[in-house]
Amino acid sequence: MGGFVVVTLLTFIGLLAITFFIGRVVPIDPVLSVVGDRATQEQYDAAKIALGLDRPLVMQFFSYVGDVFQGDLGRSISTNRDVAADLTRVFPATLEMATLGIIIGVGLGVPLGVYAAARQGSWVDQIIRVFALLGYSVPAFWLGLVGLAVFYAGLGWVSGPGRVDIFYEGLVPARTGLMLVDAALAGDWDVFWNALDHLGLPAAILGFFSLAYIARMTRSFMLDQLGQEYVTTARVKGVPEWRVIWGHAFRPIRVPLITVIGLSYAALLEGSVMIETVFSWPGIGNYLTVALLNADMNAVLGATLVIGAVFILINKLSDVLYRVLDPRSR
Repeated sequence: MGGFVVVTLLTFIGLLAITFFIGRVVPIDPVLSVVGDRATQEQYDAAKIALGLDRPLVMQFFSYVGDVFQGDLGRSISTNRDVAADLTRVFPATLEMATLGIIIGVGLGVPLGVYAAARQGSWVDQIIRVFALLGYSVPAFWLGLVGLAVFYAGLGWVSGPGRVDIFYEGLVPARTGLMLVDAALAGDWDVFWNALDHLGLPAAILGFFSLAYIARMTRSFMLDQLGQEYVTTARVKGVPEWRVIWGHAFRPIRVPLITVIGLSYAALLEGSVMIETVFSWPGIGNYLTVALLNADMNAVLGATLVIGAVFILINKLSDVLYRVLDPRSR
């Protein structure tokens, strides 16, 4: 357990170093972003000293690490609020959308991958492979725009951009930041169904992208197992085919699937920028986009740090699940 904590801590410090030094080498002057391009040299110098940017880079880094471990990510010039408070407000929206997306991806991708492997070379296998290939090929922003044009503007099957309709905003107290959970806790089912209606399309698009990766990897893992001798032996003994597939061949691939699902989930959390922009979704991706456009480096570094920390956490949780499912790794 101690080694696990040390490795996680060192990884996080490495992430801090990468985000900090990249933030210092990009051609954006944080001082100019604060004072504006019409400030005098005296105002510029005073702001530089106030921000601590006149000190050596190493001292700035250690100061930055100390602030982060105290929960201080600086102040956003875009919102004029603490970055930590902003991220606490916007991250649950991304988490909610990505979580529903990965549920869709796993719920459909794993069975499709298993079925494609079991019917290798058939027309069903070919259709599933083409469907998965589309998930790699189609740009997210294009699919989002087409989805809005068809299912919202054309057919009216789903609600439009945003998390809820404007007349539902503020009706539910934000206890967790997850709109569906907060609406259920408040017992306001009108808000719940409206939020789900808004969430369905962007989550389905994210789920489609994760489904493509999960289905392809599941098929690959299953093909490897179905070619093993123990599977042939089980079939010769007359074991039902469904039990051969799910009881014998599928069990060994659960451990590598954890990695695939974990990486897919992390990718949805960090790669939802385009979907959030298209759907005006008030999540961390949209927040990061606005911060970049405004040269708001505190917000950019804070959002990048949170996304990286989530990625580390998911990978470490995957390691824990390895030990639960595979005693040999303990």
